Amino acid sequence: MDQNAASEFPATKPLKPARVALNVLALCFALSVLGRGLGESFTVFLKPISESFGWDRAQVVSVYSLSALAGGLAAPLVGRLFDRSGPRTVYSLGLLLLGTAFLVAAHAQHLWQFQLSLGLCVGLGIAFIGNVPSSILLGRWFGARLPTAMAIVYSATGAGVLILLPASQILINHFGWRGAYLIFGGAALLLLLPLVVLPWRLFSIGSPNTVKKADPHFVDEGWTLVGAMRHHAFWALFATFFFTAIGMYAIAAQVVAYLIDAGFPPLQAATAWGFSGVVLLFGMLGISSLDGIIGRRPSVLFSYAVSIAGIVMLWLLQWYPNFWLLTGFVVCFGSMIGSRGPLLTATAMKMFRGERVGTIYGTISIGSGLGSAFGSWGGGLIHDWTHSYNPLIAFSLVSVLLGMIPFLVVPALRR
Repeated sequence: MDQNAASEFPATKPLKPARVALNVLALCFALSVLGRGLGESFTVFLKPISESFGWDRAQVVSVYSLSALAGGLAAPLVGRLFDRSGPRTVYSLGLLLLGTAFLVAAHAQHLWQFQLSLGLCVGLGIAFIGNVPSSILLGRWFGARLPTAMAIVYSATGAGVLILLPASQILINHFGWRGAYLIFGGAALLLLLPLVVLPWRLFSIGSPNTVKKADPHFVDEGWTLVGAMRHHAFWALFATFFFTAIGMYAIAAQVVAYLIDAGFPPLQAATAWGFSGVVLLFGMLGISSLDGIIGRRPSVLFSYAVSIAGIVMLWLLQWYPNFWLLTGFVVCFGSMIGSRGPLLTATAMKMFRGERVGTIYGTISIGSGLGSAFGSWGGGLIHDWTHSYNPLIAFSLVSVLLGMIPFLVVPALRR
């Protein structure tokens, strides 16, 4: 521990690396819960905002799409800023952006104001407290156990959905959607104070010899972003992120509205989809554990098979809106949202490891942001054009199948 880190704890014994690592993991998880939960809460606000202004589905979903796009495009910037300024700056900017965005949205009157606040600023805020900084920070503490650590952080999406979707519906019922956004914005800004006083120097130094313990023969191969982009594995991972995100978010952006249209009460629809947060945790940890038993490629392919089963159940719900199909959809589709993320992250971090791994991984993550944006926006357009969810579900299914193809044909991902 360097002198700066030790000076933050002058009157206490130095913390054991394992305890610090768990504290860092808990912090990354909590911030991801907040960021992803606030971002996904838009699915609950979609109908009331649309009804307030008389906008069609594609117009409102464009806000959600812009958020995903902004978050994806910001990933390399986040990685570079993290390398230069450290986690305190990155995470503080994220909370500041989120808090300000929701306060502005609470008073918005025009679509462009929602696109600027809930779209651009929320997307950037989520990126600044999301998976890219977490993967870099946790990589310094967990080494070979990074896939498990990242599985826990990725499952924060589910925890955020579980907590904030039902909470959003309750707040909307009591205070209206504008009041709910005022509460979200104020809460995010209040969390800035405890965040900035955390011992970030200690959190940043990492566990001693983590890289050596993870791989005694580690050599920094000098990967640059340009060099990585010349490797077929870079574009294979990019494509997997891109097409999978299209398929999953084409549905996720409208799932609450779909369930309401299928005959479920609004609070029940929001709570059911929110419950995907519980199964997501088990899905993340399950796929990561399976990775250590049967290997990465079979584990990823299995996760796609479960996702496809969930999409089929969702399609059947419009004709058979019952508890069992709803549960099957939530379990299968909800548990697999992002379940491939930790394995793809670990693959990229191992393949392109070195001083610029944050920038390289952040650039690969653009695929996820672009896919999420295109999937949610395209899904909204398809619904408006066809006035049916069936073409939307078919669009999602084809995209998920395309996301699976790199693990079937790309040599670097087959090994």
